[in-house]
Amino acid sequence: MPREVDSRIVILDIDEKSLGEIGRWPWSRRLMAEVVDKLFERHGVAVLGFDVVWAEPDPSSGMAALDALARGELKHDAAFQQRYSRLRPALDFDARFAASFSGRPVVLGYYFNTEERAVRANALPAPVLPKGAFEGRRVDFPRYSGYTGNLPLYVKSAALAGHINPLADLDGVLRKVPLLVEYNGEYYEALSLAMVRALLAQQAGTPPAVQAGFPPGDPNLEWLDVGALRIPVDEKAAALIPYRGPRGSFRYLSLADVVHDRVAPGTLKGRIALVGATAPGLLDMRATPVQSVYPGVEIHANLIAGILDEEIKEKPRYVLGAEVATLLLAGLVLSLLIPRLSALWATGVALAALAAATAVNLWIWHAGLVLPLAALVLTIGAIYIMNMAYGYLVASRTKRQLEERFGEYAPPEIVREMARDPGRYTMQPKSAELTILFADVRGFTGISESLEPAALRDYIDEYLTEMSMVIRSRYRGTLDKYIGDAIMAFWGAPLEDPQHARNAVLAALEMQKRTGPLNEKFAARGWPPLAIGIGVNSGTVRVGNMGSRLRRAYTAMGDAVNVASRLEGRTKNYGVGILVGEAVRVRVKDVVFREIDRIRVKGKGEAITIYEPLVSEGESGELALWDGVLRAYRARDWDAAEAGLVSLQRLSPGRGLYPAYLQKIHGLRRQPPPPDWDGVTAFDEK
Repeated sequence: MPREVDSRIVILDIDEKSLGEIGRWPWSRRLMAEVVDKLFERHGVAVLGFDVVWAEPDPSSGMAALDALARGELKHDAAFQQRYSRLRPALDFDARFAASFSGRPVVLGYYFNTEERAVRANALPAPVLPKGAFEGRRVDFPRYSGYTGNLPLYVKSAALAGHINPLADLDGVLRKVPLLVEYNGEYYEALSLAMVRALLAQQAGTPPAVQAGFPPGDPNLEWLDVGALRIPVDEKAAALIPYRGPRGSFRYLSLADVVHDRVAPGTLKGRIALVGATAPGLLDMRATPVQSVYPGVEIHANLIAGILDEEIKEKPRYVLGAEVATLLLAGLVLSLLIPRLSALWATGVALAALAAATAVNLWIWHAGLVLPLAALVLTIGAIYIMNMAYGYLVASRTKRQLEERFGEYAPPEIVREMARDPGRYTMQPKSAELTILFADVRGFTGISESLEPAALRDYIDEYLTEMSMVIRSRYRGTLDKYIGDAIMAFWGAPLEDPQHARNAVLAALEMQKRTGPLNEKFAARGWPPLAIGIGVNSGTVRVGNMGSRLRRAYTAMGDAVNVASRLEGRTKNYGVGILVGEAVRVRVKDVVFREIDRIRVKGKGEAITIYEPLVSEGESGELALWDGVLRAYRARDWDAAEAGLVSLQRLSPGRGLYPAYLQKIHGLRRQPPPPDWDGVTAFDEK
């Protein structure tokens, strides 16, 4: 919108100030006649239009009472009749008001109605187009069944008259005015069009005719020609109102200032003057796109200015085809593109599409064409929202499935972390480097035989719960399965864990530590004590959802898994609580390990070194002596090895590793190893 004041048109406002100074509306027609005379004679307005209907005679002169006397009881009073004849013309304010129109470009307003029993009050002007003018044409004129016009005397004296009926959209907002309406088969012009014709008559001597415009071979009305002016209209013969801006885009003068001669000479010279009301009590305020409360008289002013400037926007019928094509093209492109993008990129593309649609629409608008924008905006928005909603539902479903699949294996915090990007995680088998942990209760057969079934259930429940909490909650491990009293867990899947070996070792140490408090509980209940062996190993394995058609589970398989299981089984042979493979020792730098032995796994050519992580810092003092024992052992110096082991037993009499090695040495003394023996223990050796 230009948002500038158009000085060609002035609104003479029946405002609160006017009502306060002159009195309630309507005013005396004698006073209004004086106003009309002043506007033309003193101020020199070009055209005067009334957005007011003069539907009732003026009773303010008292002439009706005199007429009644003259026709009644004073009918034969010659003196009264003589004086009555002299006074009556001066008291006929309606005639005086009508006389002020004579020979001047005054345009009156009136309105039609569509009520079932519509009134037909006063007089209509001559139609601008006669019956049959649109025969064979396709025009959906607003049709009315009644009207409230001006007094016949006024209609006869005024240059022209135009209807003031708006054409509100479904939302109650005024965006267009029907320039032609149909009543009784004839066609009547709007006030704004009549005022333009009255203005053009100043140059041509007579108001130019209104001619309907139809494209060649097309029966649909698309414009009206008035003199040299062309006015685009729609299928209802309505023109879009080219609003210049919010209220105040035209100069307002209080009508009281005209009455009391407070308007400077020259202010209104050559101007188009519109008399209308903005006082709230006169109820002529409308809802418009530019302001929710907008003076009805300024709507006429906007339309007059737009017609004169030929700024009425055009909406030809081919716009519908262009709109449909745009919707199909945009809908197809976005429907194919947005689902392939991430949420961030999809949002960017949708915003870019909205910006492009708005920019193109604005460019077309400045070119004088109206291309509807709402449908395209809604289409873009709907495609975006539906894709986002679908994506959200899919993501929610994927997240829910992820939680269902992994909830029983991984700790909740890991599952929540995975749920942030569920597309990265799948239960399909894959190769991955993991650290696997096996834990088993030693002497479980004897424990189970010493307990009642219910007590055994509680015993195992306490043990498995405590150890599982360490694995899952404390060290974020994946709980694979329970195998009777045994536990299998791993680190590094489904969520990648660069510290998988370290976390597994720390979990194993914590599990051994937790057996102390557990045994205190068990002792209080009269249950046998608990001892566990733990094997930990790292390596590349297959991990995923595996099993049969009847039952599948998320698990890990491979040599590293088998070695971890065998290490757990060997803990009792070495008299230690935890054994870890060499691959674990290499990956964990901040834990002190004791080398236990070098073993050769069945089916493998190379030997691996196995270690015990030290539970306490104090154990590190024995490492130097123990290293000497291992060197002597591998050098077949059984005496030196035995002497070192005896010393170690005195330092730590409760440790099972030293008696186990003494037993190995006693066996080797009885049955010496072959000459090529390298100190490596076969996996199936005792």
